[in-house]
Amino acid sequence: MSAPFLSSDLLGASKSGHEICTFTKPLQHLSYAEMAKVIAEIGFDGIEAPVRPRGHVLPEKVEEDLPRMIDALKDEGLSLTLLTSGINEVSAEQHTEKVLRTAAGLGVKRFRMAYYKYDLKKPIAPQMKEFRPKLKDLVALSKEVGIKPIYQNHSGRNYFGGPIWDLAEVLEDFDPADVGVAFDIGHATVEGAKAWPLNFARIRRYIDMIYVKEPGWKDNKLEWGPVGSGCVDQAFYDVLKKSDFSGPISLHVEYLGHKDPKMVPTILEAMKKDYATLQELLS
Repeated sequence: MSAPFLSSDLLGASKSGHEICTFTKPLQHLSYAEMAKVIAEIGFDGIEAPVRPRGHVLPEKVEEDLPRMIDALKDEGLSLTLLTSGINEVSAEQHTEKVLRTAAGLGVKRFRMAYYKYDLKKPIAPQMKEFRPKLKDLVALSKEVGIKPIYQNHSGRNYFGGPIWDLAEVLEDFDPADVGVAFDIGHATVEGAKAWPLNFARIRRYIDMIYVKEPGWKDNKLEWGPVGSGCVDQAFYDVLKKSDFSGPISLHVEYLGHKDPKMVPTILEAMKKDYATLQELLS
């Protein structure tokens, strides 16, 4: 499949002061070289790469394919900013050591963890205690090999970290240098509405990355759309600029679907427009 065409009037947006990457889940139909080329043309500094079951790199093939992906990125002057994994514990089933050692050996600095989820038929507090030893072992291995685990707050009825307070409580056991948070303003808006400043402040010292996506509500149903078009309070970007946060920002453009290869050109156009809007919000 050849690299999709991008309209010339959508190329060449100015750079932000932050390293800005994008989640390439919608571009898995492309080869690594094709993906890297179009991402560089848009203006991103790097990518958030799905290295997990059904990802662009499969965990069982990470030693073979991750170097190929990173070489393709380097050819376009890009970095692998964040590796999104299927890992939330140290286990053979998740290929934990192989994925993390391979990534760290290639210079990848951080990986996004898979989620912990609650069983709503059981008390919540004891389950938080059950998550702690798994996280402790994973943080220890990650520190040993030289890569940092990052946990994303995700909205939903049973996600650990969705309401922020539970994630903040568990993370108090750890040094922010060893484990961090991808603060997702979209999911924080879904779960916390106008309380996002409180949640941002509560988890601030652990925030290692910012995720940008845009939720909205239609007929009491949650939908996702272009940056700036939904419910995210744009004051968030002013708060972010005034804070001391200097880490990477990941733009997620997943609202158009990703299963049909014919959608790739449309997705790329949306990425470009959202990237330009994000730059304006950060300026």
